[in-house]
Amino acid sequence: MIDPFLIFLLLLAVLSVTAAAARRLQLAPAILFLVIGIVLALVPGMPHIEMAPEAVLLIVLPPLIYYAGVSMSWREFRANLRPIALLAIGCVIFTTCAVAAAVHIVLGLPWGVGFVLGAIVSPPDVVAPLAIARRLNLPHRILVILEGEGLANDATALILYRFAVLAVSTGAFSLPEAAGSFAAIVAGEVVYGVAVGWLSLRLRRWAHDPRIEICLSLITPYLAFWIPEHFGGSGVLATVAAGLYVSWNGPLLISSATRLQGIFFWDFVIWLIEGVLFLLAGFEIRVLLDRAKGTPVDQIVIAIVLVAAIVIIARFLWVIPGAYLSRAFGKRRGRRDAPPGWRSIVIIGFTGIRGAVSLAVALALPITLPDGSDFPYRDLILFVTFGVILITLIGMGLTLPALARALGLVKHGTLEVQREREAEIAARRKILEAARGSLDRIVAERNLPEGLARFLEARHETRMRALPEPARIDGEFTPPTRGSSMVREILAVERSVLHQLLREGKITDETRRRIERDLDLEEAAIDNREKNAPL
Repeated sequence: MIDPFLIFLLLLAVLSVTAAAARRLQLAPAILFLVIGIVLALVPGMPHIEMAPEAVLLIVLPPLIYYAGVSMSWREFRANLRPIALLAIGCVIFTTCAVAAAVHIVLGLPWGVGFVLGAIVSPPDVVAPLAIARRLNLPHRILVILEGEGLANDATALILYRFAVLAVSTGAFSLPEAAGSFAAIVAGEVVYGVAVGWLSLRLRRWAHDPRIEICLSLITPYLAFWIPEHFGGSGVLATVAAGLYVSWNGPLLISSATRLQGIFFWDFVIWLIEGVLFLLAGFEIRVLLDRAKGTPVDQIVIAIVLVAAIVIIARFLWVIPGAYLSRAFGKRRGRRDAPPGWRSIVIIGFTGIRGAVSLAVALALPITLPDGSDFPYRDLILFVTFGVILITLIGMGLTLPALARALGLVKHGTLEVQREREAEIAARRKILEAARGSLDRIVAERNLPEGLARFLEARHETRMRALPEPARIDGEFTPPTRGSSMVREILAVERSVLHQLLREGKITDETRRRIERDLDLEEAAIDNREKNAPL
């Protein structure tokens, strides 16, 4: 038997190579991770690698949801709450019902089994479509709606899933009772999540140490998720609420040192989790093939095609009329929203890509019922779930960029980024002008030594000169950081001299680290300015 640690190293090696290939090919990494996982799983002699569903739901899912919540703007989430709720709650429920009806009528599956399958495949994944959308510079509001939907749709689906599994296991279901439980879970988890976010920020402020604060931030999603999940909730909404609370209140309570280190830590952790999750999802094909040997192939194929078509069509059937009806309802209540462009509606409808969370929930299905009998159609549910993930992730994921360009949304999004960059430059200039006024007051009131005053003034003038001028040439924006490449050349020379001094024994390693950190921070500042610069 192969050592589990060697398997882990193999996964890391495959993850690194695949991520580099995806970057070169300009593909969403999730697509390539899944394909490579399938290919490796079918290689003769490859060991069986199986996801533990409990590990995905209780260990992997909480940090993913929490990080998405922290990265989300509460102001933008609140401003787009209606379309987000329509997708995360309405569309998930509608899709679940549509799948249940289709498999009951066409395939003859019991209603309870149909609702279990519908709840599993109803929530779209947020990782792959957002990665594609961000790379394409799609309009910001589309990104906000997709990200907001991804925050809450898993909660709706998991609650429906629990009710459906309970109905299959016990043979009893009460709609009024389920609706009441749903409302109680939503309200209770939101309140609990906000309390966890509040407690986390106060403990981190009290600790006042970046390492302890990052450790506390890692504990926060599990504290928010596990307790509601243990008492029959989903845990997702509580984790989302905690993340959004930290996102809104954290900037004034988290130190700069913690923020700089925490950004790198969380970025790496989420990248690693998402990559391994999609790789392992691909490896699951071996397990599914072994389990489905007794199920007719034609039944599997028909079920996969039927359910994949239903989840794709149901999203469009919900999104298109829902966008206009919700706006009309908002008008009657005195709200004035921008009219939803049909291009945006089409692209949002096309992003119903399913992911590894659906597969993990399917794998978490109980093997037997309380009476000792097998859970009905369990293997078929597993295969259909994997097939829907494969069709939507690869089929829709690969065609999404072409559709976005054909609709003209890429050009619109690029212009939006340029306007945002102009606003950023204006904000930076306003901040520095306010700082200049404060500097003049400090110099005048505190009778500073001339050398110190000159140092502060020189620092301020250097930052002012670093601001780009957003001039237009032939209708296009000039790159606002066109001097960055020359600054990098100068920094490279400084690093070379620094290491030469170290080799000659003129400075210690500790001195080298301090100087190198200053150079790294300056280069990181350049990267940050270039990150959202118009192309």
